[in-house]
Amino acid sequence: MAGVAETTSPLQRIGGIIRDNPVLPLIALLFALVALLEFLQPGIFNERWVGNTIRFAIPLAMLAACQTLTMLTGGIDLSAGVAATVAAFVVATLTPLVGAPAAIALSLAATVLMGLVNGFGVGVCRVHPLIMTLGTGLIATGCLQVYQRYVINTGSVIPDIFEWLGTGRTLGMPNALFLFVPFAILLLWSQRRTGFGRLLYALGSNENASRLSGVRSWQVMLALYTLSGLIAGITGLLYVGIIRAPSLSLANSLMLPSVAAAVIGGTSIFGGRGSYSGTIVGALILTVLGTLLTLLQIPEGARRMLFGAIILAVTALYVRITDQT
Repeated sequence: MAGVAETTSPLQRIGGIIRDNPVLPLIALLFALVALLEFLQPGIFNERWVGNTIRFAIPLAMLAACQTLTMLTGGIDLSAGVAATVAAFVVATLTPLVGAPAAIALSLAATVLMGLVNGFGVGVCRVHPLIMTLGTGLIATGCLQVYQRYVINTGSVIPDIFEWLGTGRTLGMPNALFLFVPFAILLLWSQRRTGFGRLLYALGSNENASRLSGVRSWQVMLALYTLSGLIAGITGLLYVGIIRAPSLSLANSLMLPSVAAAVIGGTSIFGGRGSYSGTIVGALILTVLGTLLTLLQIPEGARRMLFGAIILAVTALYVRITDQT
């Protein structure tokens, strides 16, 4: 054993620490970005900036939960952004017609239906998740455009509860934390402490072995993508409270960043590895990074290029280090 320890390289030892504590390097990167912001603009790091950063990171982290859960099985949900947009647009346009409670129920029913369709296609029909969720998202976008024609003259009203969550503050922190903290705790607990969470890891690690063990993968996929649709719907309701202006593309801008947050957070696109805690830090990193690029007054095209390059570099470095063990 001593001989093995002596031949272990420093990089391998670091990789072992990171593998056991994957959130540590992400937190270090987050602090480094915040320090760089403070260096470039002294005084930016204050209570108000922290509150605003958390407020805009929360919907990204919630939408990224859809990607984290589906990626654990080797899948992905490219319809999550559309589902969030559907929920936001439906609740805003139906509230003046049927009232807030009914509008909320109908908006979430629509996203749950999207999730059920995705789950049926992936789990029962064996369609690849990327193709299935992309197709569902396109269909839902078309349906939303048709629906808009019938409610274009009714106006829109954001339910008070979502405006309170989206724009309100308590003790300097965004009220959205009242929704996000229980959500994150429940998700982290379910990932590691419930049979459903363990099944997600098992299917992502070896689906064939899981089937031989008696796991009905189609049932897990049906429940997984239905849950993803529900989470996306809740995210859309919160996000429309933050933006306060429903549109047909409201949450679409969060789609690719949600995938990036999950990947940066250590979730493997091949399944079987990842944690929502890393995804949360990944969402914070992307939000702070966006602030940094704005502060540097980088043109939009260059911002996108640099944004993508940083994501690729961080992800490649993280995978490189952790694969050394």
